[in-house]
This record gives sequence, C-alpha cells and structure tokens, in this order.
Amino acid sequence: MARIITVGAAQLGPIALADTRAQVIDRMLDLMHQAKGNGCDIVVFPELALTTFFPRWYFENQQDIDAFYEREMPGPDTQRLFDTARSLAIGFYLGYAELVEELGVLRRFNTSITVDKAGNIIGKYRKIHLPGHREHEPWRRFQHLEKRYFETGNLGFNAFRANWGQDVHGQEKQGIFGMAICNDRRWSETYRILGLQAVEMIFIGYNTPVHNPPAPEHDALSHFHNELVMQSGAYQNGTWVVGVAKAGNEEGVEQIGNSIIVAPSGEIVGACTTTGDELAVARCDLDLCISYKTTTFNFERHRQPEHYRMIVERRGAIAPD
Repeated sequence: MARIITVGAAQLGPIALADTRAQVIDRMLDLMHQAKGNGCDIVVFPELALTTFFPRWYFENQQDIDAFYEREMPGPDTQRLFDTARSLAIGFYLGYAELVEELGVLRRFNTSITVDKAGNIIGKYRKIHLPGHREHEPWRRFQHLEKRYFETGNLGFNAFRANWGQDVHGQEKQGIFGMAICNDRRWSETYRILGLQAVEMIFIGYNTPVHNPPAPEHDALSHFHNELVMQSGAYQNGTWVVGVAKAGNEEGVEQIGNSIIVAPSGEIVGACTTTGDELAVARCDLDLCISYKTTTFNFERHRQPEHYRMIVERRGAIAPD
C-alpha cells in the first residue's frame, strides 16, 4: 500500500527591507490556502522566510540586527501561521532567524521548524554549514554575513517521525523526515547523516543569489549546481528532497529560485517555473524509498565504513608535513 504525502513547495518572491512580517505572512497564508486546495499535507517555505535576507547588509547597531530575529515561536506575528495550520489541517516547514537565551547567554541561529496539522512543532533544526564571511568586505556588490550574524547550529541532523493522518483508504500517512537549510544542501554529510537514520523526506529552505562574489565563474552554473546537489542527495540516500527558495530580485540581488521536489530516484517531479510567489505540488509516495534503501543503497549490506577509516589513516601517515 502506498504512503502518499502531498507536498507543496511554497516559493516566495522578493521581500523588501521595508516589508513588515504581517505583509509577508499574508503572502504565506495565501500559499497555505492554495496548498490546502490542492490537497497538500504539508507546505514548505524558504529559509529566513519572514524577512528580507538581511545577511546581505553590514549592520553596526546590534538593535538593527536583532529586529530580524524571532524571540519565540509562535510569536505575536507568526501565531497566524500556526492558527491557520490548525484550522486547515495542514502542516508547514518554516525557516527563520532565532534569538534565544541558553544558559544565560543570548544566542542567534538560522533555524527551521516543522509543524504538524494540529499546529504543534514536531521538529527543529539549526543550520550547521554557515556560508559567507564574518567581517565587512566592502569590495563585494553585496555582503553574505551569515558567519557574523549566526552561530553554528547545535542540534545536529536529527530525523523524526511524523504522521499526517489517514488517506481515503484508511492508510496511515506516516514516515521519517529531516530538515536542512540552504548551504547544508551542498554537503554530502547532510544527506548521509539523515540517510543513516532511514529518512524518507528532507525539507530544505534556501536563499541563493545567482552571483557568487568570490567565484563569479560559477554564476552561470547556479541552477545546475542547485539541482545537482539535491538530486544526488536524494538518489544516494533513497529519500525525497523538497527544496524551496526565496526567488527574484530582492533589494538588487537576483535570487535563483529553482524550487524543486526530487524523488528517491533523483528525478525532479515538481518545480516552480517563476521567480515570484508560487506553489509547486507533488504527490510523494514514501514507499518509493524502499527499492533504493534495500538494493543499490542498502547501507548495512554495501557500506564499508571500517575501510573508510583505514584509507584516512593511511593517507594521514603519508601526508606531507
């Protein structure tokens, strides 16, 4: 019996620096209603979905920076997302900037959560692979100061079980899910750590500019590389991958968009075709993961981690000083 999870990839167009959270959330709620109308169980929003991508600016005043962070979730602005999830019986993935006090210390993370159909947070992740730089680099056309504004995530890559209810045949729509954020999608460790936990679907939100200031020769390959990493991660770990972007020309910076839904075969089965607010929908059978997890990528049968260590040790022994 198939386990069909219907997913909506809710791409967002540009968000201006002057846009309020209320304005952005109005757009997100519209996409949630569209997703519900298309029978979605869950809608996936981008990284830092509630504001413009603020790491592209160098701010000296800490209060100016902290205005972009959420101090609680749900909070006064985001409560509407949770209320709508509950009233529509639809889940969502949300990326946002998190300001939290831990052991008496204020900490800032690039965070995502997964919320179930009852409006409950069932998964939380903090971005591990932070790109960009820490110090102001005025030679750039725009900054990418994630290393300045965020700490490295401290929650690890943890898969979690979720149940999205029953289908028309009474079959439980449950599975194993994981989360990542933006640059995480470029690193094989992200998928493999989740893959070793038998993950069946990974949600990934991102904000990716077309232009890469340190390596402009990569610009023409931005869409190719975006698809490549998610398709290979899906195939090599026998999992669905849902990658959702902030798109379009946001404050003078062109974002790639290119939101896609990838099957365990590595095939793209759903995609956004614009650079604005758009919903792409796919009916994803989690049971399609089985043939990949039990044959080509049967980790227990075919992986040889003890030999990986041996190779590393040998290379270390002969590496030049």
